[in-house]
Amino acid sequence: MKSLEELAAIRNRILNDVTIRNEGSDKIRIVVGMATCGIAAGARPVMKAMMEEIDKRKLSNAYVTQTGCIGLCRLEPIVEVYMPEGEKITYVKVDEEKAVRIINETIVNGKVIDEYTVGAYEK
Repeated sequence: MKSLEELAAIRNRILNDVTIRNEGSDKIRIVVGMATCGIAAGARPVMKAMMEEIDKRKLSNAYVTQTGCIGLCRLEPIVEVYMPEGEKITYVKVDEEKAVRIINETIVNGKVIDEYTVGAYEK
């Protein structure tokens, strides 16, 4: 069983994380489509892989959240990356390997992975 001090520390850390997420206009927001179509296509492991990679790299400039249906069910799992400058990048057919690459190239290095984007897929 945790001591009251340990539980208070966990509570404060989580509250701080929530505050950071809500105030983060300078942060990169990563949104994973988690409607039934996304979940059926494998969105849960994608979201988990992204969160683990962010945690592993101790990135403080990005966070992962989820949404319902994005509207392109045949292209699920879909990940949308909202950059602080207002740019949105939509990645489609994302798997765990692609998720890690998105964190490493797009979030860390600021490079769009063109072959994963909705525009490249639709060509």
